Amino acid sequence: MASDIEIAQRATMERITKVAAEKLGIDDAHLEPYGHFKAKISLDYVDSLKDRPDGKLILVTAISPTPAGEGKTTTTVGLGDALNRIGKKASICLREPSLGPVFGMKGGAAGGGYAQVVPMEDINLHFTGDFSAIALATNLLAAMIDNHIHHGNELNIDVRRIAWKRVVDMNDRALRDITIALGGTANGFPRQDGFDIVVASEVMAIFCLANSIEDLKARLGAIVVGYTTDQKPVHARDLQAHGAMAVLLKNALKPNLVQTLENNPAFIHGGPFANIAHGCNSVLATKTALKLSDYVVTEAGFGADLGAEKFIDIKCRKSGLRPQAVVIVATIRALKYHGGVELKELNTENLDALRKGLSNLERHINNIRNHYGLPVVVAINHFTADTAAEVDLLKKSVADLGAPIVVCRHWAEGGKGAEDLARVVVEMIDKVPSDFHFVYEDSASLWDKATAVATKLYGATKVTADAKVRNQIKKLEEGGYGNFPICIAKTQYSFSTDAKLRGAPTGHDINIREVRLAAGAEFIVLVCGDVMTMPGLPKVPSATKIDLNEKGEVVGLF
Repeated sequence: MASDIEIAQRATMERITKVAAEKLGIDDAHLEPYGHFKAKISLDYVDSLKDRPDGKLILVTAISPTPAGEGKTTTTVGLGDALNRIGKKASICLREPSLGPVFGMKGGAAGGGYAQVVPMEDINLHFTGDFSAIALATNLLAAMIDNHIHHGNELNIDVRRIAWKRVVDMNDRALRDITIALGGTANGFPRQDGFDIVVASEVMAIFCLANSIEDLKARLGAIVVGYTTDQKPVHARDLQAHGAMAVLLKNALKPNLVQTLENNPAFIHGGPFANIAHGCNSVLATKTALKLSDYVVTEAGFGADLGAEKFIDIKCRKSGLRPQAVVIVATIRALKYHGGVELKELNTENLDALRKGLSNLERHINNIRNHYGLPVVVAINHFTADTAAEVDLLKKSVADLGAPIVVCRHWAEGGKGAEDLARVVVEMIDKVPSDFHFVYEDSASLWDKATAVATKLYGATKVTADAKVRNQIKKLEEGGYGNFPICIAKTQYSFSTDAKLRGAPTGHDINIREVRLAAGAEFIVLVCGDVMTMPGLPKVPSATKIDLNEKGEVVGLF
């Protein structure tokens, strides 16, 4: 079978103005085209939709990720196409891919097989420049901090307590910890600094949670960049940086519109990581899609313990969005991996390993249904090596848990292969009421919020931290930030902080090793385990396979 990029390059795309007009009713006067096949939607038009009723929101999440792959984005695209095939007016909402994973381990991030969004190369490589704008805004603020100190430091910023990092949208471990301003007095004051990847930045988080230009600017102004020598917070607005930052972001904030292989509308906007940030596309794009469609399918990054948790406890809490149903994606291959089978053996039937690995899926189902009160459908992304016995065992096991399960073939068949899933989801939304709630209340202490997530969702015994971290948490609460939700940054591969613990481990502790205030995004980042906010490249990066052929076409991109 052809590769993902070959399938995408053979696609017959409609001009984006036609997709917008025929599928969403958007006149081209409200579009800002970036070529023929992608466009931004004007914010004035987005604002004009506010009195329209909302469609139904469907959240796609997954079991804990494995090297075997699950296909969450592929399922999101396939379900969106399938809903349109059965006569529903549906759109999808996805995150923009980061260049770090594209050139690192993951390759492309626009779906797969015959369930993709296009133009695939553009989406994966630069797209409409949103990430560049976010990087520039972040680095402008960093430059203004150091410039302020160089010119007398009127705000009395303590250079030992500067919290704001520079960013680049690339995996580059050498930039995690650096020393800047070397070379003499003309270059400022030397200090220790570091880079994060763009998708872990607070500006990215703010960008994806902002409801308008005004909200964006206010959130940028609220960023705490560091502290004075008497430990008072210094905000971006104190440096008068937030206005210029908003200028850099004003065009990026407009939602991006592209299409699936089946020419259905796809909003792709914003892209925070889910293991080190909140892992959801922009609130603006999601709300816009809900005003224009009867059904909107969106995804949250990585497994339900990370992406879905943050989608609900951060994005839904801050935006008022409420999903009507949740689809948990799994593969038989991935479940066998959670049952202890190594990667090279996953194509061999192994019912015992499948039974053991089901514990991971069971916990995710329990978390969504019992801790968030939402109806759940399990989507099995079918692989050709799946045996009839394995499929039967999985169907029976999930049925015993009381959740509908559908085997889907959208990777090979596009929307047609997910029509059964679409019908089950629509029926569930119509017939099964939700009892939506959060896993913790705003009024809970930051420590109790972390404990709730760790014990209820991760299966941990307790949360631990050293005295320094506990003191940081205490000071944040004393500073008025205790009502913020938390964003736990940890490995995506396990419910624990140990990536090697597969399945559904219990009895482990969640250790908080670092605390970061995201005052503009209005959440507290709790860094746990060995997770890095600046990833590194693997021994053989995906970049080694990506190239241009003699026709100038991109090859090797997944």
